[in-house]
Order: sequence, then C-alpha cells, then structure tokens
Amino acid sequence: MKQTIIILSLTGLFLASCMQSNNSKETMENPFLSEYNTPFQTPPFDKIKSEHYMPAFVAGMKQQKENIDKIINNTEEASFENTIEAIETSGELLDKVGSVFYNLKGANTNEEIKTISVELAPIMSSHSDDIKLNEKLFEKVNAVYKQKETLNLTSEQMTLLDNTFKSFVRGGANLKEDVKARFREINKELSLLYLKFGDNLLAENNRFQLLIDDEKDLSGLSENFIQTAALAAKNKGLEGKWVFTIQNSSFLPFMETADNRSLREKMYNAYIMKGDNNDSLDNKELVLDIVNLRIERAHLLGYNSHADFILEKNMAKEPKNVYALLEKLMPAALKVAKKEVADMQKMAIANGENFKIEPWDYAYYAAKVKQEKYALNENEIRPYLQLENAREGMFWVANQLYGISFTKLSNVATYHPEVDVFEVKEENGDPIGLLYLDYHPRESKRSGAWCTSFRSEKYKDGKRVAPLASIVCNFSAPIGDTPALLTVDETETIFHEFGHALDGLFANKHYASLSTPRDFVELPSQIMENWAFAPEVLNHYAKHYKTGEAMPQELINKIEKAGKFNQGFATSEYLAASFLDMDWHTLTEKVDVDVNKFEEKSMKKINLINEIAPRYRSTYFQHIFTGNSYSSGYYSYIWAEVLDADAFEAFKEAGLFDKTIAAAFRTNVLELGGTEDAMELYKKFRGAEPKIEPLLERRGLN
Repeated sequence: MKQTIIILSLTGLFLASCMQSNNSKETMENPFLSEYNTPFQTPPFDKIKSEHYMPAFVAGMKQQKENIDKIINNTEEASFENTIEAIETSGELLDKVGSVFYNLKGANTNEEIKTISVELAPIMSSHSDDIKLNEKLFEKVNAVYKQKETLNLTSEQMTLLDNTFKSFVRGGANLKEDVKARFREINKELSLLYLKFGDNLLAENNRFQLLIDDEKDLSGLSENFIQTAALAAKNKGLEGKWVFTIQNSSFLPFMETADNRSLREKMYNAYIMKGDNNDSLDNKELVLDIVNLRIERAHLLGYNSHADFILEKNMAKEPKNVYALLEKLMPAALKVAKKEVADMQKMAIANGENFKIEPWDYAYYAAKVKQEKYALNENEIRPYLQLENAREGMFWVANQLYGISFTKLSNVATYHPEVDVFEVKEENGDPIGLLYLDYHPRESKRSGAWCTSFRSEKYKDGKRVAPLASIVCNFSAPIGDTPALLTVDETETIFHEFGHALDGLFANKHYASLSTPRDFVELPSQIMENWAFAPEVLNHYAKHYKTGEAMPQELINKIEKAGKFNQGFATSEYLAASFLDMDWHTLTEKVDVDVNKFEEKSMKKINLINEIAPRYRSTYFQHIFTGNSYSSGYYSYIWAEVLDADAFEAFKEAGLFDKTIAAAFRTNVLELGGTEDAMELYKKFRGAEPKIEPLLERRGLN
C-alpha cells in the first residue's frame, strides 16, 4: 500500500508537468497528437519515441474528460446518439496511443516502457473509474436504458446500449460513495499487481539458460536445433558452447529429443518453477493479493465470486456450467493419458531403463512411442514446414474460403525489423485491412503467441475504418542458410492466431467496443487449425526447404493417422489449468493459503496423475494473473472447441472450401461477433446448438 501511495504521488507530479508542457514544441511534434501522415494511416513506428507516450496519454485523458463533460452538460434529453454513441467515441485519442503502447509493452518492451507502464497504471485506473463512477453520467445512461423498449434501435445498437449500461453497473456506478472509494483503490492496486506479475515472468523467462559445453550432452538433438543453440551461445559471448532456454521454441524440442535425462529434469524444473523460487521474481504473494482483491471487488458489486462476475458476460453464464463441461471431459482424458503413460513405460523398459516415467520424461518418450506407432518423427516433418511456406499456406486457405488476397508491403513502418506487413483485399479489390506478423522470440517480447490489433474496425462518419491486425509469435529464428522451420505445434499455432486475425479483419461492426465473448472468440481461431494439416492444404504449401519437393503422400498419411496421438496428455494438462483457474476464482472468501498447497489440492481433486502437471502453474499463469481477460476464462478454449469441432463438421460435409458454408461462417461469426447473443449467432450459422460428440471423436476421448 505504501508503495502505491508513493507511485501515485510521483505520477500526480508527472501528470501535472505533462499538462503544463502540453503546448510545447516537443508535444506538438508528438506523432500521436495529429493524424498519421502514413500509408493506410498506420502508426509511424519510425517516429514514435518513449517520451511521446505519457504526454499523449495525458492529452487523451483530457480529451475524453472534456467529451464526457459535454455529455453531462448537454441540456437536451438523453438519447442513444447524444449519450451512448457519444460515450463510445469519447476516447479516440486514448485508444490511439493505448493500442500502440500496450502492444509494444508485450511485443517489444524496454526499460522506458516498463517505467511508464508502472506510472501509468494507477492513473489510467483512476481515469476509468472517474467515468464509470460518475453519477451524472450514469443518470444519463440509465435514462436511455429505461427507454430501450420504446427506442427504434438495430440489434447492434441495442447490444451497445445493454453493454454500456452493464459496464457502468459492473464498474461500480450503483455503489454508495464510501464504497466507491474502496472500489477505486482495489482497481488501482490490481493494475499494479498485474504489471508486476507480468514483469517478473518476463524476467524469469529471460534469466534461465542451460549452458552445455560437452558435445555428448547434445545427443538426440537435431542438427538444426543444435545450430540454433550454438548461435544463442555465440550471441551471449559463449562461442563454442550451446545455450538452451525455457522459451517454448527451445524448451519443447529439448524435452522431446534430448537423451540426457538429468538435463531434461533440469530444464523441466526451471520451467515449472517460474515465479516460485522465493526470490525477487517470486509471484506467490502476488497471486494471493490478486485473488483476494478480486474477491473483495466481486463482493462490493454483489457477486459471490470473481468467477460469477466474469462469467455473467460469457456464453457459460455461471461457474457450474464451466465445471460441468470440465468434469465431463476430465475422466475421459485421464483414462487415455494413463494408457499413454503405460505405453511410455513399456518403451523405457524395452530400452533397458528401470526408472518410473516422470514429468520430464513425458515428452521424450511420447516422441519415441509416436515414432514406433506411426513411424513419425518431428525432425522428419520440420524440413517441409518452412515458416514462409506455412504463412503462404494459411493465406491460400483464406483465399480459397473467402476469395481474399495478401500483398506484402515495404512502405509501412514497423516496430521491429523482423515484422512483416501485408495488405488484405477482397476478391474485387476492396480494402479489408492490414496484417502485421512478428515471428521470433527476443528478450523484449513476452512468451507465447497472440493476436492483437493496432486499430480495431469501426464506422466513422458512415465509412468503415479498416483494422490493423497483428500476430505475435515466438518461433525459432533462421540460422545461416537454414530458414525458420516450424514444428507441428507451431504450425497449428500460426493458423490459430491467423483465425483470430481474420475475425478482426472481417469485423463489420459500427462500434469498436462490441467485443466477442471470451468463450466465443476462440471459435474463429480454433477452427482454422483444422486446415493446417488437411492433406489438400499440405499438398499446397508443405515443400522441402532444400529441394522444393512436396511432402510425400506417405508422410501426409502418417500425420493424419497420428492426429489423435497424445490427446490424453494434451487434454489433461489443459483441463488441469482450467480447473486451477476456476478453483482460484470461485473462492467466495479471502484466503491466506500456501499457493503451492492450494494448487496441489486442486489437482488432487481432479485426480491428475503425477506424470502430468497443469499446463500453467499459478506462478506463471499469465493468462489469468496479468489482467482480467482470461481470468475465470481459461476454459474458453475447450468450450470454443466444442463449437469449432461441430462447426467444422459443416465444412467436412459440404467440402473443406465450400463457398456457401464459408460465407455463412464469415457473416454470422467473423463479421458480427459481439453484436448479439453468441449462441444465437452460432445457430444462425449452423442451424442448431453445437453437439459435443465431434470434439470427443476428434480428441479420441469417446
């Protein structure tokens, strides 16, 4: 608390300073404070500097406050146009600078951005609360809401009205004045805790390295992977040695192929102990603080738990519905996982090993079992999965489905030299938007893969504003003459994120704030994964990076046959993390518990076997502890996969590239997501609610 007060004092002084210099020459030259004079009005990354952010945020907050004051002081009767739409467009400058700053905070951060984010978090929290807790503004919103049945609104306008009203109520508008003060304090504290958790995790991912100086310890690793590790060592001034990290692009191949069991154990423990080393980067206390503040906030708003608060907006609606799905799937997943472990144990014994399979053995022996059962080796596949070819493959799929095209641009500034930009057009040449692609890991980028945007689609003055979508990944970089070669998982990942990008690019909504519910938004991404390894698609893009020869049909057949392999593990580790998320956020009273013991109890309750850990342990579960977006929502991937598996049946029945089915999916899911009830949109596409059987069949759990 003391630290928060100090930060607020400093930021208050900084804020005042920025306001006083608002008309200075430096501020006037701030790229954010005028229209972008760039192709497609893209952010001028080559001109944006760290010192531009805070003045632009200050100007944006000032602009929004002035716009809110105009709404409040308007003497005309409150209407949809002068209140709801006016609120929607009140923060355009703030959105403009925020879309750049927060995206670079994740994709290309530096010490200046980190410092600004800490200074900015409580200020932005306070600014948001000033709007949501403004009684006079809420009176106007409430007045319009009470008339909603008599207003002649479109379904999209009605959704915006409902969302706006609920956002004020959920933002504390109905709280008593003394309670509002505590509500504000909770939001400020959470904003700083989220930053601290994420910064600790980034530092943890960057600080560990496994240094190998004995060539025999490289046994089992592919030549390309060894070259990558040698380059990593050279870049750190350790030429002649090899460096491996706990970034997924290094960690996963090592765990699958390294013959040295003790080194696999060392890597595994480094990965699974992120944020749990009782040092300056430890996240256990932050987990408890976040959980308890969320419980307190939920109670202030009249909810039993944080999960009840979050799920009200999602398709699931209530925690019991989430648990019902997870509990239906977990026993089937564990049953398959136990068979997988038994197969691995047999493999180890056959190889003369007398130890029991441990978590650090799982990926290694899974790969060996896969090789034995399907004669399929990851290193046999990767030469055909060159990054650029996989990218062209997903573009080709989109062209076959929707007729759209992608043209690489050289006249658009990017925030890093590795980033590519593509213009996306309709079949008739009409513009859709731009797509940024950022491929490889670096210390300035957080781990994982995600899709975001530098500008969301909306309508302004009757014209569609084209979106600027961005995909950020952490795939291994090219080495010398060897291009970036993807794993099967990485190929599925880029197709997955591309599905999110299409969702943003195709959006045809008048209001940018109409976001798709968390457990529906994964449908567009997960359905795209189905095309990644479809034989028709592989035949198009899977070419050997040396010879240019197409992937042999025999290898394609092996991939298809191995499609359900290891699904017991994949489903179990994912469901375990989903249960952990829900168990933390269905707590109804504040707790002072040992985080690790809580986690152990959660896993024991679902009978998770010792050979498998949850995909994310609490101390590095950034999905749920670096913001609200996935808290009580990690289940959404499997929820959406029920939708995706059912939806893809329509394509399988009509043809993978059937234009009629694709058009229906584009219209009802990609263009209109968030404009009305998600299930109603799905039923418009599919004609009925989804069935769970296609998911069980796909994962081999039936």
